[in-house]
Amino acid sequence: MGKISIIIMSIFYIVSGTNHFANPRAYLKLMPAYLPAHETLNYAAGIAEIVGGLLLLFPAAKSVAAWGIIAMLIAFLPAHIYMIQAAPIKLGSIVITPLIAWIRIPLQFVLIYWAYQFTK
Repeated sequence: MGKISIIIMSIFYIVSGTNHFANPRAYLKLMPAYLPAHETLNYAAGIAEIVGGLLLLFPAAKSVAAWGIIAMLIAFLPAHIYMIQAAPIKLGSIVITPLIAWIRIPLQFVLIYWAYQFTK
């Protein structure tokens, strides 16, 4: 995959990670009750996304960053499954319908595949 793809991926994760700090309530609503320390997990996820996105930009760290992003995306799957169970979920002006929640599952695998392209 090319440089443009990795830059887009990097920006995607940096912006997504920053959003964990800018809009924490939205993420807290999406977390299953059985997970402990929701606020801590939210901020840890934000930091992981930002760090992963930044490390993608360094050739020496790109593979490690991509594997970390894959692990993070797998770790996020319980929250996406919970979204299906809890839908519809209102997040400000956005409503996560059951259809949107279901679409998120295959999207996770697309994102995993995209990150995998940078593990080599």
